[in-house]
Amino acid sequence: MKKSELDNETSGFLLIDKPSDWTSHDVVASLKGISKIKKVGHAGTLDPMATGLLVCGLGKGTKALGNFSALPKTYLATITLGQTSDSYDATGEITKTSQETDFEKYLPAVKSWLKNLIGPQQQIPPMYSAKSINGTRLYKLARKGEEVEREPVAITIYDTELLNWQNSGLVELKVTCSAGTYIRSLAHDLGQFLGCGGLLSALRRTEIGDFRVENAIIWPDQKSDWREHLLPL
Repeated sequence: MKKSELDNETSGFLLIDKPSDWTSHDVVASLKGISKIKKVGHAGTLDPMATGLLVCGLGKGTKALGNFSALPKTYLATITLGQTSDSYDATGEITKTSQETDFEKYLPAVKSWLKNLIGPQQQIPPMYSAKSINGTRLYKLARKGEEVEREPVAITIYDTELLNWQNSGLVELKVTCSAGTYIRSLAHDLGQFLGCGGLLSALRRTEIGDFRVENAIIWPDQKSDWREHLLPL
């Protein structure tokens, strides 16, 4: 088999269901080791805490990953009201805890907030993020206890849906948004809006454009047959 034919045979895209506690880089490194392909990348980072759809490009597929990065993304988010953390999610240090025990009164305000959330807007990236300022990742500065001014980024929220509400302060949402949206920041913003605080306690990405997590490989359980799931260029 010619090299060009071999390259085409091992080039394409994989839809992977990323497990919790794996970084997106961990998935790429694992794919490189299993496939023996030098060029492997992904479109759209997922935080280690998050699970769900990660589109990976192999071989020549890495050149087209930008097409996936710009697609709308859908998330299932669980927000815990009554707590605030420095990272805006459950992995960070809790900075404030509300004494509120009955969250029922917040339900109308949550529904109103979700309705008004839809549309284009500006969002300030959280300090615990991979954004760079003067060549330094924000999360590295945050770990040193430093906070710097961040420029807002244009994002769009296309759709929101309240999936579950519990009087204990647990809120489950479905959010469809543009690339570059931080769901952690939305959780924090909701908590600030209500006045009781809020943080992201779970996150799962279910869709990227027309691609669905239901069609993804459960990683690393199905890694042995990755070739069977390779989507062509």
